[in-house]
Amino acid sequence: MKKFISAVSNIFAIEELRTRIVTTLFLLIIFRLGSFVVLPGVNPEALQSHDEGIFGLLNTFLGGSFSRASIFGLGIMPYISASIVLQLLTVAVPYFQKMQKEGESGRNKINQITRLLTIVITIAQGASYIAGTIPKEAVVIDRALFTGTAVVILTAGTLFCMWIGERITEKGIGNGISMLIMIGIISRLPGALLGEFVSQGMAGMLFVVLELVILFFIVMGVVMLTQATRRIPVQYAKQIAGSKVYGGRRQYIPMKVNAAGVMPIIFAQSLMFIPAMIAQFWQDQSDIAQSVGQTFSDFTSWQYNLVFALLIIVFTFFYTAITINPNQIADDLKRNGGFIPGVKPGKMTSEYIDTVLSRITLPGSVFLAIVAILPAFASLAGVSREFSSFFGGTSLLIMVGVVLDTLQQVESYLLMRHYEGLMKSGKIKGGSSENVVLT
Repeated sequence: MKKFISAVSNIFAIEELRTRIVTTLFLLIIFRLGSFVVLPGVNPEALQSHDEGIFGLLNTFLGGSFSRASIFGLGIMPYISASIVLQLLTVAVPYFQKMQKEGESGRNKINQITRLLTIVITIAQGASYIAGTIPKEAVVIDRALFTGTAVVILTAGTLFCMWIGERITEKGIGNGISMLIMIGIISRLPGALLGEFVSQGMAGMLFVVLELVILFFIVMGVVMLTQATRRIPVQYAKQIAGSKVYGGRRQYIPMKVNAAGVMPIIFAQSLMFIPAMIAQFWQDQSDIAQSVGQTFSDFTSWQYNLVFALLIIVFTFFYTAITINPNQIADDLKRNGGFIPGVKPGKMTSEYIDTVLSRITLPGSVFLAIVAILPAFASLAGVSREFSSFFGGTSLLIMVGVVLDTLQQVESYLLMRHYEGLMKSGKIKGGSSENVVLT
């Protein structure tokens, strides 16, 4: 406890870090207040709750603003969709690949395209959101007028959320976009925990305590999954320039066990709604379609979780393959005079990295699939549906990832100013200066 108090005092003793933390908190408060401002022309009491399917997932990410028909009803999600599209294009389209390699100017062009694409996606999603989720009885003004103004307001709200995220990244602490998603998720935790206490009652207090203990160990497991890396040693050849000798150091390429992060779960979750949607068209004519619809609408069924887990494993390999290019890593090492001990430069190095990547991705994908289906097991064990979502899945992975990233930034500020770090070792794993950076 004494060490914790000392670390907090050290954090606020650094003026720049203190300013960044206050700026981050101020912007997050603005974001949360905006999520409670309802669109003009909407009667909040006539709105429907959205706790099922893809709408429930979006509502979780947006901290409830989706179901409240808020001016931030779409939040930062269109920007994330645009970023994913651009990320895939930089892998598949040579024009975007070339742009990505142009350095700072190329990144600025990609960011500008991402912003423009965000506007297009927000307009399309805004129109669908108004038509599909806001009932007619909730609109108290002319429907056509409401649709036009609401789309404009939702687009402006998303752009404002994007601006808040960029300001947090630039002037605050942590990754701003990820921070907005995390604050939306974590805002639902107090209500879910309180609801769990109320539903269990005094007689179930021991069960709630047991739930919290299990949740603690699950969080520790997710932290291990997020931080786990396989370090590939890299030796740099010595170079003589004048009377000085450069190079000759051994560094490491950190290959993350879960290099794909949370994306495989998001991709798989999107596909899991398709069977139930298709089955709705034939459920009146076919008993099989009705059975399929019921099965894939129940996230606790074994069929749903089996398909969900298999999709996550497949998407983990797919996303890892498109984000990590062994050939490029091998070429960068060869160009910089580096080599893996015992492995020939060039093609052999690329094959070695690909083999290592495949071996660590398999257990990582299986563990990720287990984490994704844990909420279903928690719900079957008697945990309330809202609280069970924090036992795994996208919500927990995002929260753990954002917290670790933020702590790593705070740690770097403390060590730069020669203060004792947050950890005993002085380093948060993953932020080691020993890791070689490949560009």
